[in-house]
Amino acid sequence: MRRTVTAVALSLAAVTGCAQGAPVPDATVTVTATATAPASPADAEPSSPQAPGDTPAGTAVKACELLPKEDAEAVVKTPLEAGVEHPGTSPGCTYNGPVTGPSAQVEIYLGDGAKKFYDIDRELGHKFTPVTGVGDEAYAEDNAVFFRKSTTWVAIRLVRLNDPAENREPLQELARNVAERL
Repeated sequence: MRRTVTAVALSLAAVTGCAQGAPVPDATVTVTATATAPASPADAEPSSPQAPGDTPAGTAVKACELLPKEDAEAVVKTPLEAGVEHPGTSPGCTYNGPVTGPSAQVEIYLGDGAKKFYDIDRELGHKFTPVTGVGDEAYAEDNAVFFRKSTTWVAIRLVRLNDPAENREPLQELARNVAERL
């Protein structure tokens, strides 16, 4: 929808003498706007670029569908609770271990949030190794893999109380499977 703002007027009374305890005059704010829709779909403005987590057809990708519970459980080798989908501009999904233990969690983030997660870890000086066969570029650190496929970044992170070296290969294989689904 194309929006046209026809007028915006803002009027605020000057506030003086506040320090001396003088009364504060009334403040007035007036905003006038008009939104117009195109006469026909042909008149509409081109759509915005693909948002992170959107498929080319424009359908939002559900992170829990990209990383099914069974795949998450196979990596952490323990049952997990149902995934909690995190919608929005940086969608994600979290699978938590049962409250009775053992400690386990698998998270996936898509789009700008995944890229920001990767950038912050790089700025903090985390050690990364390139990962082959995952998207267009991919990097791993202890218990996390970050990859880009086309314009979409993905981050997958594990929380486990074991040696991260044990998780390296299973986590990278999980990233390959997610990249194929994306």
